[in-house]
Amino acid sequence: MKLTFGDKVFHAVIYVLLTFLGFITLYPFWNSTVISFNSGLDTSLGGITFWPREFTLDNYKVVFSDRRLLDAFMISILRTVAGTALSVTLTMMLGYGLSRKGVLFHKYYMLFFLFTMFFQGGLIPSFLINRSLGLMDNFLVLVVPFLINVWNMIIFRTFFRELPEGLEESAKLDGCNQFGILFRIMVPVSGPVIATLSLFTAIFHWNDWFTATIYMNNQQLMPVQSLLQQILNSNLASELLLEATGGNASAMDAFDRAQTISTKSLSMAIMIVTTLPIIMIYPFLQKYFVKGVMVGSLKG
Repeated sequence: MKLTFGDKVFHAVIYVLLTFLGFITLYPFWNSTVISFNSGLDTSLGGITFWPREFTLDNYKVVFSDRRLLDAFMISILRTVAGTALSVTLTMMLGYGLSRKGVLFHKYYMLFFLFTMFFQGGLIPSFLINRSLGLMDNFLVLVVPFLINVWNMIIFRTFFRELPEGLEESAKLDGCNQFGILFRIMVPVSGPVIATLSLFTAIFHWNDWFTATIYMNNQQLMPVQSLLQQILNSNLASELLLEATGGNASAMDAFDRAQTISTKSLSMAIMIVTTLPIIMIYPFLQKYFVKGVMVGSLKG
């Protein structure tokens, strides 16, 4: 099909606009990466844009040598894996149950869950409930309050209702109960929606810093994002810097490390290290992502 002059102009404008949007989206991340690989003393002079002027790995050496950061990474990984697996599984089971037309009062159950999505008690009632349940300074507080996601449940429910009824009927003829129908029949054909909602849930758990800030006093249970928030808003980065440039090192070694590490460059290194793991998940789920999103948006 031959494009008219107006079509070519329109496509050109779209390409320029998308290129600009892509640049302003990716540049902050790239600039943070450049600063993290740049010498701290040179970083303090400013003017670093697209490439390190004085390349160094000392910032990352400090990050991976600090025990607090490594423990925080393990807490974040454990929370993300456990929270995602439990939340997606329980939400999927709830969505499947509410998608069955034979369930008594299923419409009223649906209205009940929708009410909780639009009207919430707030931070203080949530804090009082979690404290009364003994979840203060408890790893479970990072997982249990987020086991059910009503929005994800609606997507699961919509997806299951659109599947052919013959799948369920044939499974019943083979002697499957409802759990067998769900996990042997429904789950294998629900790959796109499960992968998409798992990605959204994992991103939430990995990026959430507020929950631990409210409910955790034990630094050993802090996830990495909460620790990063403390570093960016307190003197913790300075403490890490002091440990990196002091300790048992000689005066000359400490001086050399101080030239290559600064609070800003160290903070950028920590931010990059905390961001990369969740970004690396995207390529593995990309083929399911678009289809899963379309299921929830077009069939709602």
